[in-house]
Amino acid sequence: MKRRHSLVYGLLIAAWLAVMGWQVMEHYRVKAAARAALVGRGRDITTTLGLVIRSQRRFGSIVSQERLEPALRLLVRHDDVKSISLLNVASEVVASAGAPLDLDSKALAKLGEVWEERSVTLVNLMDLGTSSPSEGQPSPPIIVMPKRDTGGVTNSDAKNGPRYPWGFPPPGSTNVAGERHPPTPHEGTNGPPRDPGRGPFGRPPWMSEEDYQSMITKQGLHSFVVVLSTQSAELLCRRDFWLRAFIGIFGGLAAGGVALAWRTVAKTSDLQMRLLRTSELNNHLKEMNIAAAGLAHETRNPLNIVRGLAQMISKQEDASPEVRRKSLEITSEVDRVTAQLNQFINYSKPREVKLTSVSVDGAVEEVVRALGGDIEEKAVCFTLRKSGLRIEADEQMLRQALFNLVINAIQAVEQGREIKILSGVSEPGEAYVEIQDTGPGVSETDRKEIFRPYFTTRSDGTGLGLAVVHQIVLAHGWDIECLANEPRGAVFRISHVKISATA
Repeated sequence: MKRRHSLVYGLLIAAWLAVMGWQVMEHYRVKAAARAALVGRGRDITTTLGLVIRSQRRFGSIVSQERLEPALRLLVRHDDVKSISLLNVASEVVASAGAPLDLDSKALAKLGEVWEERSVTLVNLMDLGTSSPSEGQPSPPIIVMPKRDTGGVTNSDAKNGPRYPWGFPPPGSTNVAGERHPPTPHEGTNGPPRDPGRGPFGRPPWMSEEDYQSMITKQGLHSFVVVLSTQSAELLCRRDFWLRAFIGIFGGLAAGGVALAWRTVAKTSDLQMRLLRTSELNNHLKEMNIAAAGLAHETRNPLNIVRGLAQMISKQEDASPEVRRKSLEITSEVDRVTAQLNQFINYSKPREVKLTSVSVDGAVEEVVRALGGDIEEKAVCFTLRKSGLRIEADEQMLRQALFNLVINAIQAVEQGREIKILSGVSEPGEAYVEIQDTGPGVSETDRKEIFRPYFTTRSDGTGLGLAVVHQIVLAHGWDIECLANEPRGAVFRISHVKISATA
Protein backbone atom coordinates (compact mmCIF):
# COMPACT_ATOMS: atom_id res chain seq x y z
CA MET A 1 0.00 0.00 0.00
CA LYS A 2 2.76 2.42 0.89
CA ARG A 3 4.59 1.62 -2.34
CA ARG A 4 1.43 2.29 -4.33
CA HIS A 5 0.97 5.65 -2.60
CA SER A 6 4.56 6.61 -3.45
CA LEU A 7 4.00 5.64 -7.09
CA VAL A 8 0.82 7.73 -7.38
CA TYR A 9 2.41 10.76 -5.71
CA GLY A 10 5.48 10.40 -7.94
CA LEU A 11 3.32 10.34 -11.08
CA LEU A 12 1.42 13.43 -9.95
CA ILE A 13 4.66 15.32 -9.25
CA ALA A 14 6.07 14.22 -12.62
CA ALA A 15 2.91 15.41 -14.39
CA TRP A 16 3.07 18.78 -12.65
CA LEU A 17 6.76 19.17 -13.50
CA ALA A 18 5.97 18.32 -17.12
CA VAL A 19 3.29 21.03 -17.19
CA MET A 20 5.72 23.51 -15.64
CA GLY A 21 8.42 22.60 -18.16
CA TRP A 22 5.97 23.01 -20.99
CA GLN A 23 4.93 26.43 -19.71
CA VAL A 24 8.57 27.53 -19.40
CA MET A 25 9.27 26.45 -22.97
CA GLU A 26 6.16 28.22 -24.21
CA HIS A 27 7.14 31.38 -22.33
CA TYR A 28 10.58 31.42 -23.94
CA ARG A 29 8.92 30.81 -27.31
CA VAL A 30 6.61 33.80 -26.77
CA LYS A 31 9.59 35.87 -25.64
CA ALA A 32 11.55 34.93 -28.77
CA ALA A 33 8.48 35.67 -30.94
CA ALA A 34 8.10 39.09 -29.29
CA ARG A 35 11.76 39.87 -30.01
CA ALA A 36 11.43 38.63 -33.57
CA ALA A 37 8.35 40.83 -34.05
CA LEU A 38 10.28 43.80 -32.72
CA VAL A 39 13.16 43.10 -35.09
CA GLY A 40 10.63 42.71 -37.91
CA ARG A 41 9.25 46.08 -36.94
CA GLY A 42 12.76 47.49 -37.33
CA ARG A 43 13.08 45.89 -40.76
CA ASP A 44 9.80 47.45 -41.80
CA ILE A 45 11.18 50.79 -40.69
CA THR A 46 14.32 50.28 -42.78
CA THR A 47 12.14 49.46 -45.79
CA THR A 48 10.17 52.64 -45.20
CA LEU A 49 13.46 54.48 -44.77
CA GLY A 50 14.65 53.28 -48.17
CA LEU A 51 11.45 54.55 -49.74
CA VAL A 52 11.89 57.89 -47.98
CA ILE A 53 15.46 58.22 -49.27
CA ARG A 54 14.35 57.28 -52.78
CA SER A 55 11.63 59.93 -52.69
CA GLN A 56 14.02 62.61 -51.38
CA ARG A 57 16.86 61.99 -53.82
CA ARG A 58 17.86 64.89 -56.07
CA PHE A 59 20.54 65.35 -58.68
CA GLY A 60 21.12 61.64 -58.98
CA SER A 61 22.53 60.61 -55.58
CA ILE A 62 22.09 63.70 -53.39
CA VAL A 63 19.54 63.91 -50.57
CA SER A 64 18.86 67.12 -48.68
CA GLN A 65 19.20 66.89 -44.89
CA GLU A 66 16.56 69.59 -44.50
CA ARG A 67 14.04 67.45 -46.34
CA LEU A 68 15.17 64.07 -44.98
CA GLU A 69 15.08 64.74 -41.25
CA PRO A 70 11.39 65.83 -41.13
CA ALA A 71 10.54 62.54 -42.80
CA LEU A 72 12.63 60.71 -40.20
CA ARG A 73 10.80 62.54 -37.41
CA LEU A 74 7.52 61.24 -38.76
CA LEU A 75 8.83 57.70 -38.29
CA VAL A 76 10.01 58.46 -34.74
CA ARG A 77 6.52 59.56 -33.73
CA HIS A 78 5.59 55.90 -33.36
CA ASP A 79 5.74 54.73 -29.74
CA ASP A 80 8.13 51.86 -30.46
CA VAL A 81 10.72 53.99 -32.30
CA LYS A 82 12.99 56.00 -30.03
CA SER A 83 15.70 57.09 -32.45
CA ILE A 84 16.81 56.83 -36.11
CA SER A 85 20.33 57.79 -37.17
CA LEU A 86 22.07 57.62 -40.56
CA LEU A 87 25.84 57.16 -40.33
CA ASN A 88 28.78 57.63 -42.67
CA VAL A 89 31.65 55.22 -43.05
CA ALA A 90 33.31 56.69 -39.93
CA SER A 91 30.13 55.99 -37.85
CA GLU A 92 29.38 59.69 -37.65
CA VAL A 93 25.78 60.90 -37.70
CA VAL A 94 24.86 62.65 -40.93
CA ALA A 95 21.10 62.72 -40.27
CA SER A 96 19.01 61.74 -37.26
CA ALA A 97 15.68 62.07 -35.49
CA GLY A 98 14.51 61.26 -32.01
CA ALA A 99 16.68 60.76 -28.91
CA PRO A 100 20.40 61.45 -29.33
CA LEU A 101 22.46 58.38 -30.10
CA ASP A 102 25.28 57.56 -27.67
CA LEU A 103 27.77 56.22 -30.13
CA ASP A 104 30.29 55.27 -27.46
CA SER A 105 27.86 52.97 -25.66
CA LYS A 106 26.63 51.27 -28.82
CA ALA A 107 28.66 48.46 -30.21
CA LEU A 108 28.40 49.86 -33.72
CA ALA A 109 31.50 48.09 -34.91
CA LYS A 110 29.73 44.78 -34.26
CA LEU A 111 26.82 44.91 -36.61
CA GLY A 112 23.55 43.28 -35.66
CA GLU A 113 21.24 43.55 -32.64
CA VAL A 114 22.24 45.16 -29.36
CA TRP A 115 19.64 44.34 -26.66
CA GLU A 116 19.54 46.52 -23.56
CA GLU A 117 17.24 46.76 -20.57
CA ARG A 118 14.53 48.89 -22.18
CA SER A 119 15.56 49.18 -25.80
CA VAL A 120 17.07 47.33 -28.73
CA THR A 121 19.48 48.90 -31.19
CA LEU A 122 19.48 47.56 -34.73
CA VAL A 123 22.74 48.34 -36.58
CA ASN A 124 22.77 47.32 -40.25
CA LEU A 125 24.90 47.83 -43.29
CA MET A 126 22.73 48.84 -46.13
CA ASP A 127 23.04 49.49 -49.83
CA LEU A 128 21.14 52.71 -50.31
CA GLY A 129 21.51 52.65 -54.07
CA THR A 130 18.02 53.32 -55.31
CA SER A 131 18.57 52.80 -59.00
CA SER A 132 19.35 49.87 -61.17
CA PRO A 133 23.01 50.38 -62.11
CA SER A 134 24.46 49.27 -65.37
CA GLU A 135 25.59 45.68 -65.57
CA GLY A 136 28.90 45.26 -63.81
CA GLN A 137 28.77 48.80 -62.34
CA PRO A 138 28.21 49.23 -58.54
CA SER A 139 25.43 51.38 -57.15
CA PRO A 140 26.59 54.93 -56.48
CA PRO A 141 26.63 56.10 -52.83
CA ILE A 142 23.91 58.31 -51.38
CA ILE A 143 25.12 61.71 -50.14
CA VAL A 144 23.21 63.72 -47.52
CA MET A 145 23.89 67.38 -48.10
CA PRO A 146 23.99 69.41 -44.87
CA LYS A 147 21.55 72.15 -44.09
CA ARG A 148 21.93 75.38 -46.03
CA ASP A 149 23.85 78.17 -44.35
CA THR A 150 23.09 81.55 -45.99
CA GLY A 151 24.63 83.54 -43.18
CA GLY A 152 21.87 86.13 -43.62
CA VAL A 153 22.90 86.88 -47.22
CA THR A 154 20.42 86.40 -50.04
CA ASN A 155 20.94 85.33 -53.60
CA SER A 156 20.79 89.00 -54.65
CA ASP A 157 23.97 89.95 -52.78
CA ALA A 158 25.75 92.18 -55.34
CA LYS A 159 29.19 91.92 -53.84
CA ASN A 160 29.68 88.19 -53.58
CA GLY A 161 27.04 87.10 -55.97
CA PRO A 162 24.29 84.64 -55.19
CA ARG A 163 24.72 81.81 -52.66
CA TYR A 164 23.69 78.40 -53.89
CA PRO A 165 22.78 75.32 -52.06
CA TRP A 166 25.78 73.50 -50.54
CA GLY A 167 28.18 76.05 -52.22
CA PHE A 168 27.92 74.59 -55.72
CA PRO A 169 26.18 76.60 -58.50
CA PRO A 170 24.11 74.45 -60.78
CA PRO A 171 25.14 74.33 -64.39
CA GLY A 172 23.46 76.82 -66.70
CA SER A 173 22.68 79.30 -63.90
CA THR A 174 23.46 83.04 -64.25
CA ASN A 175 25.33 85.35 -61.93
CA VAL A 176 24.42 88.85 -60.74
CA ALA A 177 25.70 90.36 -63.98
CA GLY A 178 23.43 88.10 -65.95
CA GLU A 179 26.31 85.95 -67.19
CA ARG A 180 25.72 82.23 -67.63
CA HIS A 181 27.98 79.92 -65.67
CA PRO A 182 30.20 78.03 -68.06
CA PRO A 183 29.52 74.33 -68.44
CA THR A 184 31.91 71.84 -67.03
CA PRO A 185 34.44 70.24 -69.36
CA HIS A 186 33.01 67.77 -71.85
CA GLU A 187 29.51 69.11 -71.21
CA GLY A 188 27.42 69.86 -74.25
CA THR A 189 25.78 68.07 -77.00
CA ASN A 190 28.73 68.20 -79.37
CA GLY A 191 31.49 67.47 -76.89
CA PRO A 192 33.21 64.21 -76.08
CA PRO A 193 31.35 61.43 -74.16
CA ARG A 194 30.18 62.04 -70.58
CA ASP A 195 32.44 60.91 -67.69
CA PRO A 196 31.17 57.51 -66.53
CA GLY A 197 31.54 58.54 -62.85
CA ARG A 198 29.00 61.28 -63.30
CA GLY A 199 25.18 61.57 -63.57
CA PRO A 200 22.50 60.66 -63.84
CA PHE A 201 23.41 58.64 -60.66
CA GLY A 202 27.07 59.44 -60.44
CA ARG A 203 29.08 62.57 -59.56
CA PRO A 204 27.09 65.80 -59.99
CA PRO A 205 28.38 67.77 -62.97
CA TRP A 206 29.22 70.83 -60.94
CA MET A 207 31.47 68.91 -58.47
CA SER A 208 35.06 68.10 -59.00
CA GLU A 209 36.17 64.55 -58.36
CA GLU A 210 38.09 65.63 -55.24
CA ASP A 211 35.06 67.40 -53.79
CA TYR A 212 32.86 64.44 -54.68
CA GLN A 213 35.11 61.91 -52.89
CA SER A 214 35.39 64.19 -49.85
CA MET A 215 31.62 64.54 -49.76
CA ILE A 216 31.21 60.74 -49.95
CA THR A 217 33.54 60.30 -46.98
CA LYS A 218 31.83 62.94 -44.83
CA GLN A 219 28.21 62.84 -45.94
CA GLY A 220 27.85 59.50 -47.72
CA LEU A 221 25.45 57.02 -46.13
CA HIS A 222 27.09 53.82 -44.99
CA SER A 223 24.80 52.38 -42.30
CA PHE A 224 21.85 53.24 -40.17
CA VAL A 225 20.91 52.76 -36.51
CA VAL A 226 17.33 52.28 -35.33
CA VAL A 227 16.65 52.29 -31.58
CA LEU A 228 13.33 50.65 -30.67
CA SER A 229 11.62 50.55 -27.28
CA THR A 230 11.10 47.08 -25.84
CA GLN A 231 8.21 48.20 -23.61
CA SER A 232 5.52 46.52 -25.69
CA ALA A 233 7.52 43.29 -25.94
CA GLU A 234 8.25 43.35 -22.19
CA LEU A 235 4.55 43.94 -21.45
CA LEU A 236 3.61 40.98 -23.63
CA CYS A 237 6.25 38.78 -21.97
CA ARG A 238 5.16 39.89 -18.50
CA ARG A 239 1.53 39.07 -19.21
CA ASP A 240 2.54 35.72 -20.67
CA PHE A 241 4.73 35.01 -17.63
CA TRP A 242 1.88 35.60 -15.19
CA LEU A 243 -0.45 33.55 -17.37
CA ARG A 244 2.03 30.65 -17.34
CA ALA A 245 2.58 31.13 -13.61
CA PHE A 246 -1.17 30.90 -12.94
CA ILE A 247 -1.36 27.79 -15.12
CA GLY A 248 1.50 26.29 -13.12
CA ILE A 249 -0.15 27.23 -9.82
CA PHE A 250 -3.49 25.81 -10.88
CA GLY A 251 -1.72 22.70 -12.13
CA GLY A 252 -0.04 22.33 -8.75
CA LEU A 253 -3.36 22.84 -6.96
CA ALA A 254 -5.00 20.28 -9.23
CA ALA A 255 -2.20 17.79 -8.57
CA GLY A 256 -2.48 18.49 -4.84
CA GLY A 257 -6.26 18.02 -5.00
CA VAL A 258 -5.87 14.70 -6.80
CA ALA A 259 -3.25 13.63 -4.26
CA LEU A 260 -5.54 14.64 -1.40
CA ALA A 261 -8.46 12.82 -3.00
CA TRP A 262 -6.32 9.73 -3.48
CA ARG A 263 -5.17 9.92 0.12
CA THR A 264 -8.79 10.30 1.28
CA VAL A 265 -9.90 7.33 -0.81
CA ALA A 266 -6.99 5.27 0.49
CA LYS A 267 -7.76 6.24 4.08
CA THR A 268 -11.45 5.50 3.54
CA SER A 269 -10.60 2.08 2.14
CA ASP A 270 -8.25 1.42 5.03
CA LEU A 271 -10.88 2.62 7.50
CA GLN A 272 -13.46 0.32 5.94
CA MET A 273 -11.08 -2.60 6.34
CA ARG A 274 -10.48 -1.65 9.96
CA LEU A 275 -14.20 -1.30 10.59
CA LEU A 276 -14.77 -4.71 9.07
CA ARG A 277 -12.09 -6.21 11.29
CA THR A 278 -13.48 -4.35 14.30
CA SER A 279 -16.93 -5.63 13.52
CA GLU A 280 -15.60 -9.17 13.38
CA LEU A 281 -13.76 -8.59 16.66
CA ASN A 282 -16.90 -7.16 18.26
CA ASN A 283 -18.87 -10.19 17.18
CA HIS A 284 -16.19 -12.38 18.68
CA LEU A 285 -16.24 -10.35 21.90
CA LYS A 286 -20.01 -10.57 22.04
CA GLU A 287 -19.79 -14.33 21.73
CA MET A 288 -17.10 -14.41 24.44
CA ASN A 289 -19.23 -12.14 26.60
CA ILE A 290 -22.24 -14.40 26.25
CA ALA A 291 -20.09 -17.41 27.03
CA ALA A 292 -18.59 -15.68 30.09
CA ALA A 293 -22.03 -14.62 31.31
CA GLY A 294 -23.26 -18.17 30.90
CA LEU A 295 -20.24 -19.48 32.78
CA ALA A 296 -20.80 -16.98 35.59
CA HIS A 297 -24.45 -17.92 35.77
CA GLU A 298 -23.62 -21.61 35.95
CA THR A 299 -20.98 -20.92 38.62
CA ARG A 300 -23.54 -19.45 40.98
CA ASN A 301 -25.34 -22.80 41.36
CA PRO A 302 -22.42 -24.73 42.91
CA LEU A 303 -21.58 -21.65 45.00
CA ASN A 304 -25.11 -21.70 46.41
CA ILE A 305 -24.63 -25.37 47.23
CA VAL A 306 -21.32 -24.61 48.99
CA ARG A 307 -22.99 -21.77 50.89
CA GLY A 308 -25.85 -24.05 52.01
CA LEU A 309 -23.46 -26.80 53.18
CA ALA A 310 -21.37 -24.25 55.09
CA GLN A 311 -24.51 -22.99 56.85
CA MET A 312 -25.55 -26.56 57.69
CA ILE A 313 -22.13 -27.31 59.19
CA SER A 314 -22.19 -24.13 61.27
CA LYS A 315 -25.61 -25.11 62.71
CA GLN A 316 -24.63 -28.61 63.83
CA GLU A 317 -24.71 -28.99 67.61
CA ASP A 318 -21.58 -31.07 67.82
CA ALA A 319 -19.58 -28.69 65.67
CA SER A 320 -16.66 -27.07 67.40
CA PRO A 321 -16.32 -23.26 67.57
CA GLU A 322 -13.46 -23.41 65.09
CA VAL A 323 -15.57 -25.33 62.56
CA ARG A 324 -18.43 -22.86 62.98
CA ARG A 325 -16.07 -19.91 62.48
CA LYS A 326 -14.62 -21.45 59.33
CA SER A 327 -18.12 -22.21 58.05
CA LEU A 328 -19.15 -18.57 58.49
CA GLU A 329 -16.04 -17.43 56.64
CA ILE A 330 -16.92 -19.77 53.78
CA THR A 331 -20.44 -18.32 53.70
CA SER A 332 -19.10 -14.74 53.65
CA GLU A 333 -16.65 -15.46 50.79
CA VAL A 334 -19.33 -17.22 48.78
CA ASP A 335 -21.60 -14.19 49.23
CA ARG A 336 -18.81 -11.86 48.04
CA VAL A 337 -18.03 -13.98 44.96
CA THR A 338 -21.73 -14.28 44.18
CA ALA A 339 -22.11 -10.51 44.33
CA GLN A 340 -19.23 -10.11 41.90
CA LEU A 341 -20.74 -12.68 39.57
CA ASN A 342 -24.07 -10.87 39.70
CA GLN A 343 -22.40 -7.56 38.81
CA PHE A 344 -20.47 -9.21 35.98
CA ILE A 345 -23.64 -10.76 34.60
CA ASN A 346 -25.39 -7.40 34.89
CA TYR A 347 -22.51 -5.66 33.08
CA SER A 348 -22.40 -8.26 30.31
CA LYS A 349 -26.06 -7.90 29.46
CA PRO A 350 -26.76 -6.13 26.12
CA ARG A 351 -28.38 -2.74 26.66
CA GLU A 352 -31.54 -2.45 24.61
CA VAL A 353 -33.20 0.78 25.66
CA LYS A 354 -37.01 0.98 25.74
CA LEU A 355 -37.86 4.64 26.25
CA THR A 356 -40.87 5.64 28.29
CA SER A 357 -41.87 8.73 30.24
CA VAL A 358 -40.36 8.29 33.70
CA SER A 359 -40.69 10.48 36.78
CA VAL A 360 -37.26 11.35 38.14
CA ASP A 361 -38.56 11.89 41.68
CA GLY A 362 -40.41 8.54 41.64
CA ALA A 363 -37.31 6.62 40.46
CA VAL A 364 -35.15 8.26 43.17
CA GLU A 365 -37.69 7.48 45.90
CA GLU A 366 -37.80 3.81 44.85
CA VAL A 367 -33.98 3.59 45.05
CA VAL A 368 -33.91 5.28 48.47
CA ARG A 369 -36.60 2.92 49.73
CA ALA A 370 -34.59 -0.10 48.51
CA LEU A 371 -31.45 1.17 50.25
CA GLY A 372 -33.24 2.19 53.45
CA GLY A 373 -31.36 -0.39 55.53
CA ASP A 374 -27.93 0.82 54.38
CA ILE A 375 -28.93 4.45 54.98
CA GLU A 376 -30.10 3.70 58.53
CA GLU A 377 -27.00 1.59 59.23
CA LYS A 378 -24.69 4.54 58.52
CA ALA A 379 -27.13 7.17 59.82
CA VAL A 380 -26.74 9.08 56.55
CA CYS A 381 -28.49 12.43 56.33
CA PHE A 382 -30.30 11.98 53.01
CA THR A 383 -31.67 15.05 51.12
CA LEU A 384 -33.88 14.82 48.02
CA ARG A 385 -34.74 17.98 46.10
CA LYS A 386 -37.79 17.23 44.00
CA SER A 387 -38.20 18.84 40.56
CA GLY A 388 -41.34 17.16 39.23
CA LEU A 389 -39.62 16.42 35.91
CA ARG A 390 -40.48 13.54 33.67
CA ILE A 391 -37.78 12.31 31.30
CA GLU A 392 -37.49 9.87 28.40
CA ALA A 393 -35.63 6.80 29.72
CA ASP A 394 -35.74 3.06 30.26
CA GLU A 395 -37.18 2.90 33.79
CA GLN A 396 -35.38 -0.27 34.87
CA MET A 397 -32.01 0.98 33.56
CA LEU A 398 -32.53 4.40 35.16
CA ARG A 399 -33.21 2.76 38.54
CA GLN A 400 -30.16 0.53 38.11
CA ALA A 401 -27.92 3.54 37.39
CA LEU A 402 -29.30 5.54 40.33
CA PHE A 403 -29.00 2.49 42.61
CA ASN A 404 -25.33 2.03 41.77
CA LEU A 405 -24.56 5.75 42.21
CA VAL A 406 -26.39 6.01 45.56
CA ILE A 407 -24.89 2.79 46.98
CA ASN A 408 -21.49 4.03 45.87
CA ALA A 409 -22.08 7.31 47.75
CA ILE A 410 -23.27 5.46 50.87
CA GLN A 411 -20.14 3.33 50.85
CA ALA A 412 -17.94 6.41 50.39
CA VAL A 413 -19.30 8.62 53.20
CA GLU A 414 -18.53 8.22 56.87
CA GLN A 415 -21.04 7.70 59.68
CA GLY A 416 -23.57 10.54 59.90
CA ARG A 417 -22.50 12.33 56.69
CA GLU A 418 -24.84 13.90 54.11
CA ILE A 419 -25.92 12.78 50.62
CA LYS A 420 -27.97 14.97 48.25
CA ILE A 421 -29.87 14.04 45.09
CA LEU A 422 -30.75 17.00 42.87
CA SER A 423 -32.48 17.29 39.50
CA GLY A 424 -33.51 20.19 37.31
CA VAL A 425 -33.49 21.81 33.87
CA SER A 426 -30.04 22.56 32.48
CA GLU A 427 -31.18 24.08 29.17
CA PRO A 428 -34.39 24.09 27.12
CA GLY A 429 -35.55 20.52 26.60
CA GLU A 430 -32.79 18.93 28.71
CA ALA A 431 -32.49 17.98 32.36
CA TYR A 432 -29.77 16.85 34.75
CA VAL A 433 -29.50 14.57 37.79
CA GLU A 434 -26.78 14.94 40.45
CA ILE A 435 -25.74 12.72 43.35
CA GLN A 436 -23.60 14.65 45.83
CA ASP A 437 -21.75 13.09 48.76
CA THR A 438 -19.42 14.38 51.47
CA GLY A 439 -16.98 11.49 51.36
CA PRO A 440 -13.24 11.64 50.62
CA GLY A 441 -13.89 12.57 46.98
CA VAL A 442 -12.11 11.39 43.82
CA SER A 443 -8.69 12.69 42.77
CA GLU A 444 -8.47 14.59 39.49
CA THR A 445 -6.33 11.88 37.89
CA ASP A 446 -8.87 9.14 38.79
CA ARG A 447 -11.93 11.03 37.48
CA LYS A 448 -11.20 9.97 33.89
CA GLU A 449 -10.56 6.32 34.81
CA ILE A 450 -13.29 5.78 37.36
CA PHE A 451 -15.87 4.58 34.81
CA ARG A 452 -13.59 1.92 33.32
CA PRO A 453 -14.42 -1.73 34.17
CA TYR A 454 -12.61 -3.19 37.20
CA PHE A 455 -11.18 0.20 38.20
CA THR A 456 -11.82 0.82 41.90
CA THR A 457 -10.37 2.88 44.73
CA ARG A 458 -11.72 0.60 47.48
CA SER A 459 -10.05 -2.60 48.60
CA ASP A 460 -13.36 -4.49 48.66
CA GLY A 461 -14.74 -2.96 45.45
CA THR A 462 -15.38 -4.89 42.23
CA GLY A 463 -14.91 -1.97 39.81
CA LEU A 464 -18.09 -2.78 37.88
CA GLY A 465 -20.72 -0.58 39.55
CA LEU A 466 -19.75 2.70 37.85
CA ALA A 467 -18.92 0.83 34.64
CA VAL A 468 -22.55 -0.36 34.52
CA VAL A 469 -23.71 3.23 35.13
CA HIS A 470 -21.52 4.46 32.27
CA GLN A 471 -22.88 1.71 30.01
CA ILE A 472 -26.48 2.71 30.76
CA VAL A 473 -25.76 6.41 30.24
CA LEU A 474 -24.14 5.75 26.86
CA ALA A 475 -27.06 3.58 25.79
CA HIS A 476 -29.41 6.53 26.42
CA GLY A 477 -27.13 9.07 24.71
CA TRP A 478 -26.53 10.98 27.95
CA ASP A 479 -23.28 12.23 29.49
CA ILE A 480 -21.87 11.53 32.95
CA GLU A 481 -18.95 13.15 34.70
CA CYS A 482 -17.34 13.12 38.12
CA LEU A 483 -16.72 16.54 39.71
CA ALA A 484 -15.38 17.80 42.98
CA ASN A 485 -17.91 18.71 45.68
CA GLU A 486 -16.46 21.69 47.48
CA PRO A 487 -15.31 21.68 50.19
CA ARG A 488 -15.50 17.90 50.50
CA GLY A 489 -16.78 14.91 48.57
CA ALA A 490 -17.68 14.11 44.96
CA VAL A 491 -20.49 14.93 42.52
CA PHE A 492 -21.73 12.52 39.84
CA ARG A 493 -23.69 14.51 37.27
CA ILE A 494 -25.82 12.97 34.50
CA SER A 495 -26.57 15.60 31.84
CA HIS A 496 -28.23 15.99 28.41
CA VAL A 497 -31.25 14.01 29.63
CA LYS A 498 -34.18 14.64 27.28
CA ILE A 499 -37.29 15.94 29.02
CA SER A 500 -40.45 14.02 28.15
CA ALA A 501 -42.97 15.81 25.97
CA THR A 502 -45.77 14.57 28.23
CA ALA A 503 -44.22 16.16 31.29
